[in-house]
Amino acid sequence: MATTTTTAPVDETVDPQRGAPPAPARTPLGTRLARAAAKGPLHLFLLAVALLWLVPALGLLISSFRSASDNAASGWWSALTRPSELTLESYRSLLDNSTITDSFWNTVFITVPSTLGVVLIGALAAYAFAWINFPGRDWIFIGVVALLVVPVQVALIPVAKLYGEIGIFGDIIGVVLFHIAFGLPFAIFLLRNFFAGIPRELLEAARIDGASELRVFFRVVLPIGLPAIASLSIFQFLWVWNDLLIALVFTTADQAPLTKAIQNQTRQFGGNIDVIAPGAFLSLIVPLVVFFAFQRYFVQGILAGSEK
Repeated sequence: MATTTTTAPVDETVDPQRGAPPAPARTPLGTRLARAAAKGPLHLFLLAVALLWLVPALGLLISSFRSASDNAASGWWSALTRPSELTLESYRSLLDNSTITDSFWNTVFITVPSTLGVVLIGALAAYAFAWINFPGRDWIFIGVVALLVVPVQVALIPVAKLYGEIGIFGDIIGVVLFHIAFGLPFAIFLLRNFFAGIPRELLEAARIDGASELRVFFRVVLPIGLPAIASLSIFQFLWVWNDLLIALVFTTADQAPLTKAIQNQTRQFGGNIDVIAPGAFLSLIVPLVVFFAFQRYFVQGILAGSEK
């Protein structure tokens, strides 16, 4: 009786001599050139947009290192060929101005409590809307979302009148409360959607172990929600730090933040570039430090909503 032998199929992806898959085929040069040519117009467009954004900022930066006489005599680009025009005199005179230094600390005293208050209160409210059942929860959340479309300008006069009646008009505490009130709707909306994606099993396991709702929030929810909280912190910090409208309405000269102080200095001395340029970059330093410090968490928070 004839016998038949069967051989196992040979894996064509494995090199029989080395036991490893062969190297991937090299993309032909023509294909790579075609792909580069197809993406060329897009890259040129993005480069042009980047230059349109960076050239004014570069001009303002260079102007901040030039004297007032040099800025009046020629454009900022002349410093590229004459580096001797660059000086720190504008920054020295700006920092020697007590109004500017005091307003810098006023900005810190306004921005830090406003950011911390929005993050803490917003996170607690978002956790309640996401995982705690209480009467009218969905309707209240709809009301919070509806507040997102209310412009700040609508509340300026009523809140100013209220602050005058209770005696906090012109104080830093009034500005902080205003920023917290208008920052909470966005904070609750953002964090609630993020917290709702946390697996229920984690929260139930913590509750079975006897953890209270506050303990579940601080030990389970906050560590998981750190990317979203970092993103919210950056948004709130930048909004409050760069605010001018609310500062113009609710602060006096002694309590004015940096944006209002620079605006007052500019109005006093006219269109003075040696005040605007160094003042703008002095106001820019702290937000840049905060953004780069939390950049990793910021990117995670932006991408978290796209993950399934």
